Amino acid sequence: MSFDVVIAGGSVAGLLCAREISSKGFSVLVIEEDYEIGTPEHCGGLVSLSGLEELGTIPFKKTFEHMIESAKITSPNGNNFTINSEKQKVVEISRRELDKQIAFQAQKNGAVIKVRTSFQELTDKGIRTNEEEIDCKIFVDARGVSSLIHKDRTGILSSAQYEIYADWIKKGKVEVIFDQEKYPGFFAWIIPSGEGKGKIGIAGRGINVVETMNTFLKDKGEFSTIRKIFAPIWIKGPIKNFVDGKTVIVGDAAGQAKPTTAGGIFTSGMGGVYAGRAISEFLKTNNNENLKKYQKQWTERFGKEFEKQVLARKVLERIDNNTINKLFETITPEIIKEISEKDDFDFHTGSIIKLLGLKGSIKTAQTLIGGEIKKLLI
Repeated sequence: MSFDVVIAGGSVAGLLCAREISSKGFSVLVIEEDYEIGTPEHCGGLVSLSGLEELGTIPFKKTFEHMIESAKITSPNGNNFTINSEKQKVVEISRRELDKQIAFQAQKNGAVIKVRTSFQELTDKGIRTNEEEIDCKIFVDARGVSSLIHKDRTGILSSAQYEIYADWIKKGKVEVIFDQEKYPGFFAWIIPSGEGKGKIGIAGRGINVVETMNTFLKDKGEFSTIRKIFAPIWIKGPIKNFVDGKTVIVGDAAGQAKPTTAGGIFTSGMGGVYAGRAISEFLKTNNNENLKKYQKQWTERFGKEFEKQVLARKVLERIDNNTINKLFETITPEIIKEISEKDDFDFHTGSIIKLLGLKGSIKTAQTLIGGEIKKLLI
């Protein structure tokens, strides 16, 4: 069996890459190790409508869940504030259905998709799967965070996300809870998928995610658990090289999820789009310089923002609960209003800077995080 391109991983980045390549008339095979495209659903499912539009995936009715109205942010001592999210036009989507929607786009262009098929190793002529050897000119690694685990474990956090039915989940209202003792270096979240149902998640460095999740849910009240997903998340930003010989790395496998939240539908998806276009040009010309355009395009679009998000993450990992509580006390209605009026969900470092109060208190902040604060403000 022979294809121009074989893509391992049938998630957003891999499928968008397949769609772009097959649209140019090249043969593409997507292999997915799970039994279904879109499963398991690790993602929280938040993405801006403008991001989906740029990805070329205006959601079908069954993909679209609902618009997010607000985000409630809570400190360790229980103080909180609420950001109005309506201007950002953030939608909660079914990742299971979104992935299938993109898979359909790729298949209509001519791509072949196989499930329950796993990548085993590279060969001289292509790759070996659990079923056979396949010849290909380009191999695309879109297998997600699992590709990064053996490269740098310091960038990996444990996480759990449960699908829950509970009266305390309110449609359109996201919640984020910070507590460095319970969720060190990260946070807990509630993302509604409708009234009385949603995704509850926790992540942190060195925690027992099952015990931590059980404690979180017990404190919230009555609930029913419909699904449990345990998956590592990557929070260290992009890897050094997206292209290694004839191997092209996209999506979470390339570290294209946001370092602050580990969300990556748009940023990883655009990685797949840019990679697909670059690979198509390479297949036309056999010029390796065309493959390099992929990393250049992605870095020009997201590199600076990701650098700042990595620095913002360092801030979060260094401060304790007492400091977080004090920072919450400095957040004014004016700051909340300014963030609410910001309309870019995918480039949010500016909002983090405002929430940390950094622009108004550089001297104080420097005692916390040293010279890195200046880099955040550039």
